[in-house]
Formats: sequence, C-alpha cells, structure tokens
Amino acid sequence: MLRVALTGGLGSGKTTASAILKKCGAHIFSADEIGRSLMQPGEAVFDHIVAEFGPRVVNADGALDRAEIARMVFANPAALLQLNLIVHPAVIAEQERQMRLLEEIEPEAIAIVESALIFEVERDQTNPGWKRRFDKILLITAPDDVKVARYLERMAHTLGRGLSAEESAQFAADAHSRLATQIPDDEKAPQCDAVIHNTGSIEELQQALAEVWKHLRD
Repeated sequence: MLRVALTGGLGSGKTTASAILKKCGAHIFSADEIGRSLMQPGEAVFDHIVAEFGPRVVNADGALDRAEIARMVFANPAALLQLNLIVHPAVIAEQERQMRLLEEIEPEAIAIVESALIFEVERDQTNPGWKRRFDKILLITAPDDVKVARYLERMAHTLGRGLSAEESAQFAADAHSRLATQIPDDEKAPQCDAVIHNTGSIEELQQALAEVWKHLRD
C-alpha cells in the first residue's frame, strides 16, 4: 500500500483536493474528521481535554466547545502545544489502525492522510519520526490572502449568510492567528514530492491532481 501525506495550511484547498483524489480512487483519512470523532463525550481524548482546560470548554449539551478551545489556544502557544500533545498522538494512532485494516483487504491501495499539520507535529514533537509513515508528501499551497478569503467564505457558508464587517474582521484575525501557528509553505515545499499551487479554477486543480494521481498510480 502506498501511504501519502496531503498537507496545506488553512484555506489552501486540501479538503477539495482530497475529494478530487477520492474520486480518482484514493482512500482518504482526514485528520480533522478523526480528531472530531475522538473528541466526542465518552472518548479518552475528550476526558483529557476537559481535565486539562476545565469545564468551561464543555457546552450545555455536554459536547466540547471547539470555538472556546480555539480562543484559548491560538492566543497561547503553550496551551496550543498542550492541546496538540493530547490530540495528535491519538489521531495518528487511529489513522495507523485504520490504514492497517485497509492494507489487509486492499494491499495495492493508495491511502492519503489529509492534515494541515503534517510538518507541525514533528516540530512540536507530538509525532517524532513522522516521515517514516509516508512514502510521498503532497503540498497544496496558495498565498495567505487567498487562504484568508477562503476561510471567510467558509465561515459565511457555515453561518448561512453574509458576514458583517465586524465578523469579517474577527474571522480574518482568527485566520491569521491560525496561519501564524503553521510552518510557512516555502519551508515545507522543498521537503515535498509534489507542490500543487491552488490559485486558479477548480478545473485547473483537477487537472493538476490528475497528473499527481498518475504518478502515484505509477
């Protein structure tokens, strides 16, 4: 089985790229989706987060208040590192478990781990030796202003309406804060097997990924 890392900063378009590669035949393992499942009530990660950050991170319905957690950690590097030390090892272990199961039934599969923080987990020592997990590393990139604009579009879509000027400023500041915690693309690019510049149309992204997919299949 070929193990591939697909990474890119907030708003780079890696989720869209994953969807395109899935249609090509790739098996996608989303770090965000796995993380959300492990942060549900009753999971060990949930209990660890509440023990570390206190009851204020729990909503009235008993679920984690992800927005409150984000406010707490993105302005506090030490808190962000502590959260990552809780979440990342558990997410990586679950990725590995799921990929082992896939390899048993489909040894010729192409498994793609989609994560914004492939490089950051090495920097933060939450997954030392991560490169040994992957045969290939793909980077989706775009200028920061494009990433921020896409993040604002995503938030407007989530809310189901246009953003006010105040909301736009708040979400833009949030996007810049998140990007500041991520390693710049120009530092990641030399360590990657392919860099896809996602600044054009969806058709251009599909064409670029079709070439990448051909190389992965070969």
